[in-house]
Amino acid sequence: MEVKTVCPYCGVGCNIIVVSDGNKILNIIPSKYDAINYGTICIKGWKGLSFAESNKRLKKPLLKKGDGFIEITWEEAIKIAVKRLKEIFEKYGPDSIGFQSSAKCTNEDNYLMQKLARQVFKTNNVDHCARSCHASTIEGLISTIGSGAMTTSIRDIDNSELYFIIGSNTTEQHPIIGARIINNVLIGKKLILADPRKIQISNFATIHMRQYPGTDLALLNTMANVIVEKGLYDKKFIEERTENFEEYLKVIDFYDVDRGSRITGVEPELIEKAAIMYAKSRSIIFYAMGITQHTQGTENVQAIANLAMLTGNIGKKGTGIAPLRGHNNVQGASDMGALADFLPGYKRVYDDEGRKIFEKAWNTQLPSKPGAALNEMFDLSRKGKIKGLYIMGENPVISEPESDLIIESFKNLEFLIVQDIFLTETAIYADLVLPSLSFAEKLGTFTNTERRIQMVRPFLSPPGEAKADWEIITMIAREMGYDWRYSSPEDIMNEISSLVPQYSGLTYSCIEYNGVQWPVNGCKGTEIMHTQNFTRGKGKFIPSYWKRPDEYTDKEYPFILTTGRLYYQFHTGTMTRKSNILEREAPEPFAEINPDDAKTMGIRDGDCIKITSKYGSVNIRARLTDMVPKGILFAPFHYFESPINRITNPKTDPVAKIPELKVTAVRIERCYP
Repeated sequence: MEVKTVCPYCGVGCNIIVVSDGNKILNIIPSKYDAINYGTICIKGWKGLSFAESNKRLKKPLLKKGDGFIEITWEEAIKIAVKRLKEIFEKYGPDSIGFQSSAKCTNEDNYLMQKLARQVFKTNNVDHCARSCHASTIEGLISTIGSGAMTTSIRDIDNSELYFIIGSNTTEQHPIIGARIINNVLIGKKLILADPRKIQISNFATIHMRQYPGTDLALLNTMANVIVEKGLYDKKFIEERTENFEEYLKVIDFYDVDRGSRITGVEPELIEKAAIMYAKSRSIIFYAMGITQHTQGTENVQAIANLAMLTGNIGKKGTGIAPLRGHNNVQGASDMGALADFLPGYKRVYDDEGRKIFEKAWNTQLPSKPGAALNEMFDLSRKGKIKGLYIMGENPVISEPESDLIIESFKNLEFLIVQDIFLTETAIYADLVLPSLSFAEKLGTFTNTERRIQMVRPFLSPPGEAKADWEIITMIAREMGYDWRYSSPEDIMNEISSLVPQYSGLTYSCIEYNGVQWPVNGCKGTEIMHTQNFTRGKGKFIPSYWKRPDEYTDKEYPFILTTGRLYYQFHTGTMTRKSNILEREAPEPFAEINPDDAKTMGIRDGDCIKITSKYGSVNIRARLTDMVPKGILFAPFHYFESPINRITNPKTDPVAKIPELKVTAVRIERCYP
């Protein structure tokens, strides 16, 4: 049989046709007729889906017994889950339980997880991995333009004259978008890249600015200063469609090109040339976690929005702001309100009018105080304030900073449920493990990085007794005494479309073929946002002064460690490391070090080095390369063998509460494994 579905990896949301016999994948064919990947696909979508067939898939519920697990029935599992959660709820109160949702799960799954937390357990302690990747996008773009999402579309890339990529290794992390940009550059369009590393796409850049890690805000403010000084800003657009411009001018006036150069390490001539080129072109700004994962992450995003509004590069064809989502459904999970401070549709939990909509629909009173964010839940668990945790489809032991403290928090819980497709590095600490379906066995929807809501269809039989996430959550709610009557994912989407403005009137028939971009009105979508007015009315310039990162180098810690991803691996490796071909291409962890630094320290390529920060140490192989400048180390975080997030900086953005994973002060030395 042939089934059209959506790739489960990055946020691009490539459409694929899977040929299978119901038990095994026989072929993968990229779809030719959709608006996203046009008959192309990257290696992960092509050769990385075999994880779904792995014999390591969870097949039955598991209950912790001594140092191991025993298999139990679903009836027993649901009764145990509810009994233990109910005991904690009644003894310690609603905020003693935390719920962690997942960007790997469908919109329908995420909607029910946050509904379980809020309606059934009366808490806003619900969050997901956007807190570690794009929470600052939500806060930064909502505050400036009113909507925390990509303003344009993937196919609109072809209408642009210039691409400005900052904090995104696009060809490795979003390969189909990266390839589209390169194809346009090859026919004469321009590319500005701002990245400390010499990444693959830098070979195609007209200008490559290698700023020092943590100085993005200063770079963006300096570019704005140049644009104003040269008179290249869009006066008509600013007068008619924005506010607070005078305050913005006061701040960027500080960032003359010489000062900006001293802060960022980028030559003044390059900053000036990039600013002029951006302002004079129909341009799209692309960014990812190199912008967001900072203590000034929200302000970085606001600075990007400021730059787009300054030049009128938003709301028109070939222009806009394009945050590139790391997971297949980070956008959708956020839309569904799997966030500690937002209800579905980005209604603040303390917004009385917004909250009343859900209180009426769910026939209950909802909490109005923001809940604990993802990283805060672990801290509260260690302090004994959160006693129970329910994690769906996430692996924080590998993905979050200070992972040793996360393990400590698990051991301090009275009850931990993990719902996943494998016995992950997180699941081994659970009291109860619930086996769920992967995308290969699911029906539902994902929302990609351009806001396109798309159908996910099953093409493999479920392994053993594994169940859909929405079904498991529904079973728990019913056991708690709530009359949830969902019999299919479509039932859930019908409820979503009646309550979430961005999904208003959406039905499965609307998205049967190529999906639709929100905001929708029935089956009609929106390809380019903010064409006449911003979602918030007028766009607001919100200026900020650059501050030094939370950590900087000193005699004890003379290097800066920054982290990221590889083309052949994904996130915590839960899926890609079950694919023989992907694992063959990138089987081992490593840390990039500049050859000049390595020579000074007597380190050779392949040597074991020990990287130490304030938070711990990790042993890892050295890879000598001029991809990183002197004084900088880069390491991917996919590998449990060298869990680099054990030593990354846990300090957070005060607004978005996102950790500063891109700037950690470290020292290195040779080790002998």
